[in-house]
Amino acid sequence: MTSKWIYLPLTSQQKKIEEQLAVQFPECPSIARLLVLRGLKTAEEVRDFFYPSLSQLPDPFLMRDMKKAVERLNQALGAKEKVMVYGDYDVDGTTAVALVYRYLRHFYSNVEYYIPTRDDEGYGISVQGIDYAASIGVKLIIVLDCGIKAVEEIAYAKSKGIDFIICDHHVPDDELPDAAAILNPKLADDKYPYKDLSGCGVGYKFMQGFAKSNGIDDMFDLENSLDLLAVSIAADLVPLTGENRILAHYGIKRLNNNPCVGLRSILRLCRLHKKEITISDIIFKIGPLINASGRMQSGQESVELLVTRSSTAAYEITKKIDRYNQSRKELDRNITEEANAIIENHREEMGSKKPIVIYNHDWHKGIIGIVASRLAELYFRPSVVLTYSNDGLVTGSSRSVRGFDIYTAIKNNRDLLENFGGHTNAVGLTLKEENIPEFKRRLEDYVEAHIEDEQVTPSIDIDSELCFNEINDSFMRYMKLFNPFGPENPKPVFITKHCVDSGTSKLVGKKMEHIKLDVIDPSCGKMMNGIAFGMSEYYERIKNKEPFDIIYTVEENRHRNTVSIQLLIKGIRMSNDAPEE
Repeated sequence: MTSKWIYLPLTSQQKKIEEQLAVQFPECPSIARLLVLRGLKTAEEVRDFFYPSLSQLPDPFLMRDMKKAVERLNQALGAKEKVMVYGDYDVDGTTAVALVYRYLRHFYSNVEYYIPTRDDEGYGISVQGIDYAASIGVKLIIVLDCGIKAVEEIAYAKSKGIDFIICDHHVPDDELPDAAAILNPKLADDKYPYKDLSGCGVGYKFMQGFAKSNGIDDMFDLENSLDLLAVSIAADLVPLTGENRILAHYGIKRLNNNPCVGLRSILRLCRLHKKEITISDIIFKIGPLINASGRMQSGQESVELLVTRSSTAAYEITKKIDRYNQSRKELDRNITEEANAIIENHREEMGSKKPIVIYNHDWHKGIIGIVASRLAELYFRPSVVLTYSNDGLVTGSSRSVRGFDIYTAIKNNRDLLENFGGHTNAVGLTLKEENIPEFKRRLEDYVEAHIEDEQVTPSIDIDSELCFNEINDSFMRYMKLFNPFGPENPKPVFITKHCVDSGTSKLVGKKMEHIKLDVIDPSCGKMMNGIAFGMSEYYERIKNKEPFDIIYTVEENRHRNTVSIQLLIKGIRMSNDAPEE
């Protein structure tokens, strides 16, 4: 499907800011526009953006209940109570548990960790987990990346003499659990200035608060855990803005220079240990491996990998997790094919705006979140994938399209649900099988009434029009300062119009489906190399010297010991076919 190109002019106010910032970048005028599009207004904000510092992080005690949480933890340590660190089985949850457990064990030995099993216990705090904690004498549970809706479970734990400190980042309900403390910047009355922390990020702030309250250098060993935090931020797809961007900046450095033993083992398996690791590497390689354990077996093994100090143990666990990941890939492929077949057989019923809601009794519930993501990306529809659960209910996972709040859409049907929780872009849910038809009907009505046409239309946002003359060493240095790239801080996309073939462009690939471009910008006469994957349909017209427009990102191409600049083409259109502006 061809994507719509969106290039919005700056407002008059934005243009004024651009002019003020452009003074700093006389050799690269487009940099000022990129900064304005990221909401930066002053030279000071630009400096903080380009050169993030851990000193810029907000005080953890700005978070509601931080004082209560720290006091309860200090009380537990002083009384030598047994403490359990409990978390979700996904990447965010397991990295959060590993971070908090690793930090606490520096000061306290009576602490252990626990990850519920997806099949037997399901998402969040389980009665089985509470019973196990009670059986071994746990008096305090620190729960990470879940728990904000566990009203009944925490009441049950309290009846057994167990307190909870909740560290969560999911959207809360009106009724909150009766916990000793709740750390969640999304609470309605929370004054913490940054709302989009990952679950691991909330755990990190808790450990900062604990260190500060005890007069410990608050960076003692916490900097050593920033690699875990970067993995959680990337894998959970939280915005790479503000505090997350600072934490990810330093976490990526740690991941590249001195990762923990477990992550080092994963990097070797993924063949990333000799290259510069990026957010994309975490999303597509590191994260899925860590996730595979919780999807196919037990997230407990992922935590074991991330907290071990033994290279030998790490290697053995990594091999086991890799086997899970291979099984996960096969299931993913099979279920995605089956889901696509269901959708293709009902395309006429979908209309232009209906969400995808599909159910199969036999699908593996550890895979349905991945499948929902693939369907949302492929069909540009909010997607809900459902399967039967061992507890007699149907469990589901949903993913949304850009700008559409799937959480609110699903919350609108809460009377049909047994449980649900998540974010604006992704929600997990459970319901009775007999409620599926009504849930599907209501969700379709809600989405059709609230979704905008552009949200179900594939599109590419263009940041700036660029002349090839501007692509030089200074430009590339500035591009590196925009890192790390991710949600809400995407890699800049540029447009250059009326390009022509230099005469040496050629088709490449096994099926000659890609174009290796040698393209000239007539406005300056400079030639650039580029690669256009899967765009061979334009080749003949390009070779016939027809002018064409390209949208692209600018990449460093590393081959052996040489570094060159290459355009990664995201779209081509023939200039004569372009719409009038």
